[in-house]
Amino acid sequence: MTAAELAEAATIAEAALTLDAGQGAALVARLSRPPAGRRWTALTVDGGVVMASMSNVPESGTMSDVPESGTMSDVPESGTMSANEPDVGHLDLLAVHPSAQGQGRGRALVLAAEEWLRGQGARQARWAGNPPCYAWPGIDVRYTAAACLAESLGYERYHVAWNMTADLTGDLSVDDDLLRLEKAGVAVHAAGDDRERVAAFVAEHWNERWAWEAANAAGLHYAERDGTILAFAAWGARPSWFGPMGTAPAARGLGLGRVLLRRCLAEQRAAGQASAQIGWVGPLRFYSRAVGARAERVFWLYRRDLV
Repeated sequence: MTAAELAEAATIAEAALTLDAGQGAALVARLSRPPAGRRWTALTVDGGVVMASMSNVPESGTMSDVPESGTMSDVPESGTMSANEPDVGHLDLLAVHPSAQGQGRGRALVLAAEEWLRGQGARQARWAGNPPCYAWPGIDVRYTAAACLAESLGYERYHVAWNMTADLTGDLSVDDDLLRLEKAGVAVHAAGDDRERVAAFVAEHWNERWAWEAANAAGLHYAERDGTILAFAAWGARPSWFGPMGTAPAARGLGLGRVLLRRCLAEQRAAGQASAQIGWVGPLRFYSRAVGARAERVFWLYRRDLV
């Protein structure tokens, strides 16, 4: 798309995405700058836009096509773990300006996106997050019109994902924890010029998708001991959301997750946010206890064969 077309798409998204107030333009911008090798498009009609993409080649070690709910540390990992399949296409964003809704534009856009996906070799289309560069895990159930549209076009609901919401107005201090960790030889840092080093740690312990999110996040924090990185946490890889995060198995029991989570959330508060979405959560207990987060946004994942 041209710069003018992207600007138009951003304006439409800002007006239409009422549950993501102030994030529409950032989502369009993020989806238009995906990882190298991803094929994507943005199609428009008067007052509407759809963005679609083709998954990258699968990475070794991926185990499923749904977000992972397990953990390899004492901290639940927050992020996306769905396997990328070369014959699966994704509907990443659909937005119709309020003044143009109810006139069939959404349906026309989805059908056009499906046709583009077929041309790219897709055998299945999904309304599900295409990590590492995505807008939502699926369709927020409160965007009821979108869910109704998907089902009317024959999409099957095959999975459920959820976010947690953290209130950023409360206590997010970690001073006592930092003193405790210092005595144990652990230092906590905000990533700067060493961001690629942290991304390499993430790729080694998890996957390249999380590494891309870490490298492209607005904020990235990590813990290390004797020059060895032990844990990381990021925010803003998906605009305004927290995640991913993870702790290496060797660092279990140190309480690093709580510290890194709170540092990221404090940074989000300093950036002007009053609350933060913890995206695509598996286990709930850690985030509930660490910052009083509550399960709130629920997403339905849909799919439909294109052949």
